[in-house]
Amino acid sequence: MTISVLTIPQSFVDEITQHSLEDYPNEACGIIAAESGKPCNLYRMRNVEASPYRYSMDPKELYLTYKDIEQDHNWEVYAIYHSHTHSEAYPSATDVRLATWPEAFYILISLKDKKNPVLRGFKILDSKIEEAEIVIEE
Repeated sequence: MTISVLTIPQSFVDEITQHSLEDYPNEACGIIAAESGKPCNLYRMRNVEASPYRYSMDPKELYLTYKDIEQDHNWEVYAIYHSHTHSEAYPSATDVRLATWPEAFYILISLKDKKNPVLRGFKILDSKIEEAEIVIEE
């Protein structure tokens, strides 16, 4: 089995962590775009659920973000991220059910210990979860 490699700049890790802590106690969510497989832009999205247990991206904001990524820049959706406020950084049954971008990575950050957030990456395809190796670039 081939292990997927999720490459992400340290600045994006910092941004995801900051966004997640700012939105706490609710889950934070966002999208990372890539150009030729290299992450190039991070979009913070609004969690319309405003819930510590689930997230849903604002449909209008999602449409505009997707348009900016695909039509305006010819980039691709590289990763979808969200925080888990009280549980491990591992996809829940709901996360798996809602995983609609098979080509994207799913990044989860756990704030179970807010002083030491844990970030993990996954591929979710046909309800199967595969953990990705994370390479953080300076």
